[in-house]
Amino acid sequence: MPEPSSPAEIQATGSGSSGTGAGAGAPAELLVSLQETVSLAHAVSLPALASLLRRLTIAVHSLPPSESVIEPMAEDLRRLCTVMRSSVGAEPSEVVSEVREVVRDLGRSLGILMLEPAGVRDGMAALHREMMAARFEGPEGRWGGPVPDLEEAVVRIKSGEEMEGAIAELGFLVREGLVREEDGPGVVSVLVNRLGSVKDGNRLRILSLLRSLAALSEENKEMMTSIGALSNIVRSLSREADERREAVGLLLDLSEISKVRQRLGRVQGCIVMLVAMLNGDDPIAACDSGKILGSLSSNTQNVLLMAEAGFFVPLVQYLKEGSDMNKILMASAISRMEITDLMKASLGEEGSIKALVKMFTNGKLEAKLSALGALRNLSTVKANIPRLISAGIVAPLLQLLFSVTSVLMTLREPASAILASISQSELILTKKGVASQMLSLLSLSSPAIQCHLLQALNNIASHPNASKIRAEMEENGAMQLLLPLLAESNPEIRVAALSFLYTLSKDFTGEMADLVGENHLNILVDIISSPASENEKAASVGILSNIPVNDKKVTELFKRKNLLPVLISLVEVSITKTSVSTRRWLLESIAGVLVRFTIPSDKKLQRLSASHGIIPCLLKLLSCGSVAAKAKAATSLAQLSQNSLALGKIKSPRWFCVPQPAEAFCGVHNSQCTVKTTFCLVKAGAIPPLVQVLEGKEREAYESALSALATLLQDEILECGCSAIEKASGVQAIIGVLKAGSLKAQMKAVWMLERFFRINANREKYGEAAQVLLIDLAQEGDPTLKPMIAKILAHLQLLQMQSSYF
Repeated sequence: MPEPSSPAEIQATGSGSSGTGAGAGAPAELLVSLQETVSLAHAVSLPALASLLRRLTIAVHSLPPSESVIEPMAEDLRRLCTVMRSSVGAEPSEVVSEVREVVRDLGRSLGILMLEPAGVRDGMAALHREMMAARFEGPEGRWGGPVPDLEEAVVRIKSGEEMEGAIAELGFLVREGLVREEDGPGVVSVLVNRLGSVKDGNRLRILSLLRSLAALSEENKEMMTSIGALSNIVRSLSREADERREAVGLLLDLSEISKVRQRLGRVQGCIVMLVAMLNGDDPIAACDSGKILGSLSSNTQNVLLMAEAGFFVPLVQYLKEGSDMNKILMASAISRMEITDLMKASLGEEGSIKALVKMFTNGKLEAKLSALGALRNLSTVKANIPRLISAGIVAPLLQLLFSVTSVLMTLREPASAILASISQSELILTKKGVASQMLSLLSLSSPAIQCHLLQALNNIASHPNASKIRAEMEENGAMQLLLPLLAESNPEIRVAALSFLYTLSKDFTGEMADLVGENHLNILVDIISSPASENEKAASVGILSNIPVNDKKVTELFKRKNLLPVLISLVEVSITKTSVSTRRWLLESIAGVLVRFTIPSDKKLQRLSASHGIIPCLLKLLSCGSVAAKAKAATSLAQLSQNSLALGKIKSPRWFCVPQPAEAFCGVHNSQCTVKTTFCLVKAGAIPPLVQVLEGKEREAYESALSALATLLQDEILECGCSAIEKASGVQAIIGVLKAGSLKAQMKAVWMLERFFRINANREKYGEAAQVLLIDLAQEGDPTLKPMIAKILAHLQLLQMQSSYF
């Protein structure tokens, strides 16, 4: 139903509707009223009235004004507008009686105008007679009055004048079967050409008319099959919902014609928009889109376009049931497609993987090559890995890798790449002998294949439940195969070998130094000191971190190679410049090696480490590292702090008469402390970051942080140590560990709280907060905690020291 025009549009239209300019004296208000009434006539489904009023507008605009006529005519128009506004949405029969009376009054006014000296113009008498005789209830029912002229309506549509009225009149003629078969193509041509340049509402009406005309004859449909016509229709697929629905319905009607099916795929954006509608919220449009896509899928190029848009059903159907050439075409397309992980997973879900594995297993060389390329692309998504394994891909891949047939050599590299991908799933562990077979291929393969095999072996060894397989790898000589690769010139192979060796080294920490040997330890240190890649350095440091810290020969080697300052500088670089994916691994490994340089039994080594700045480095790890890095850094701080009290006494004998700076005095250790000489946690500012670890959610680091803080609670410095920790809000944090920590962390926390609550001020301040947690822990926690909790409750005067409650 046409919408009334805005006042601005009405005035613009009214001021030029005659095309002559003869009526310059006609009042603008009257012309605006006439045009508004035309729009309302369309709104109440009385196009015949609209036609009469439009001709009246021309008459008024063409004749000189008469004050005796204009005011009555304006009054009649206001009456007519009021009648029609109150009847919008009602049946025309309900308003025709009142409308007829007003139109006759307007006809009388026109008759008076025609008596003016300017005389009667051509056609005015006829218009006068029609208005006086208008009934609006003729045999045509909905229309009534004089039947619109088809040619006139088409001309107005073509010129763009009064589009709503012209389209409404044409719609009536089409609905009533008054458009002759020979007139159809001409009407279609005008509508199709107009479709690209009209407003939203008119586009919708034109699309509806085109659907009606398409249903009338094949010749009408034929007029809509050109690329230009189809492009105009396709543009409506991207517009508002009603227009999209009408456009896709029209395209569905036209898709019965073979040339339309051939051309639609070439219309830019058509398939993309159809796929979007298929996945949209409009069920009718989705259904029609699906039918069109189904009819277009007979063309393989269209199928590939659908796949690029994310609709894979036709492609997978070709993979399953198409000819050999079409299967190869589809598989090759998948191998080349740059599609998202979600789309790759969708392809796997649709059943492509099983079909591709069948192609690879049973097909000829070209089919095998295209299938492997496709599988390689799809295997990069974890969701597809179980599908690949369940489809039986592993055995054929290994068989191919062992093949010595020259024509199959080109297939070995993609086969090894797929194995590297699928080995990320623990399901690979169900395939017995896979790791040992890949190990046997390692030294016989080209560099590219070797790299993929190393990645695959590392993935297998990295699975938590692969301990037996890791042991088998070591028994089968994995170390002996890997160590020569540490000096490999190919960086990708070197990184893959280092990563695999790092994974294996976690299980063989006790024997690592002997297994690796001094020569290869030197190579690892040289890699760390060189401008190698981040991954190489992370793996090398990781291997070194898995060598027991009490191996003095290894420590001496590291000292000779000046490894410690290299690691400390590497921490700074890693925090600021290393990629996020590598940073965690590298910092955790460095923190693991630094534990070796802080063992409390070697004070000389601790002094060397402190002189190189190890304590500030450990504090950075405590703030910026992962939970594992924080735990190891806290362990190193604890080891250093164990000797702080003794070193402070040595450094400040009573007979030492040279005055020391006041800021060097440590109130906790009651001595002259510095970071580099006594490794003092207080002077290092380590207490707040250690407390922050306890306040966080990284529970795995709680025990190490508590161990470091506990070094400040030795009997000689208990009260001062308690005070330092309390000032950093450490007591609340330690109490919190009772609720969230592991058993070892809880044991450490209970030990520390017992010492805290020996001091009356601490009992008064924190006793109430701790006692509920302590009682709950005593009743529900591990039995080993009960004796120590009993002591604390006695300090809090909740139990007698000799109580046997626990």
